[in-house]
Amino acid sequence: MSNPHYTALSARLALAEQVARAGGDKALAWFNQRDTLQVETKYDLQDVVSRADREVEQFISQEIRAHFPEDGFLGEEFGLEAGESGYTWVVDPIDGTSPFLNGMPNWCVSVAVLHDGIPVIGVIFAPTYQECYVAALGEGATLNGQRLQVDPSRTLQNHVTGFGANSHVSPEEVGQILASLLTAGGNFIRIGSGALMLAWVAAGRVVGYYEPYMHAWDCLAGYCLVKEAGGWYHPFNTEGDRLLKGAQVLAVAPGAEADLRRIAGL
Repeated sequence: MSNPHYTALSARLALAEQVARAGGDKALAWFNQRDTLQVETKYDLQDVVSRADREVEQFISQEIRAHFPEDGFLGEEFGLEAGESGYTWVVDPIDGTSPFLNGMPNWCVSVAVLHDGIPVIGVIFAPTYQECYVAALGEGATLNGQRLQVDPSRTLQNHVTGFGANSHVSPEEVGQILASLLTAGGNFIRIGSGALMLAWVAAGRVVGYYEPYMHAWDCLAGYCLVKEAGGWYHPFNTEGDRLLKGAQVLAVAPGAEADLRRIAGL
């Protein structure tokens, strides 16, 4: 007899990959004519948004509502609509809007599904790389169909760590974190898309990713990917309106977990 939860999950997983890919194709079309986009700012001059972000999110939300009208939906641009099914989709239509608008390839579409507050599906599609990362709880993680498994021999000292920060974090705190990382024998990289760097943790391209203040739509898909690839993540509080507030984000392969948790104070 089939497990109804598994069936519900697999149907949503198929749709998550479908909308991430289709949304990514739409975003890529905008990327290729980005000079036509009007750029607006949100929180500060570094926090930018364009028509491309809004159109991709609207497309994804319409597709999800057509298939799962009882599900909740949280998008970066239009906020939270509660659902009744226990499932909530959490979407960032373009994570890395600044790289996107400035002609850099490091941006992605991030689609997560929560069930009872836990990320049970994570799909991250990076159109410029034609890379699609897919994970579901208990089903493992893949990149373009190839199984992902973090390498336990990689550490803070013999690999590179992803790091991100925004103006919610003081310059002094950024400096302290990076000094601690370098003092411990590590090194860091920042590409402007936290979601994509979390996918890179799952793929073994970086040993971990830390950001002191990050939103749910940036991290939950990546969290599912990292867990299913054999890594650890610091849980994100999804209770009530906490889902709408930023929090510390850390996802890491086992060999660097102790070091990065210490540096992050977790």
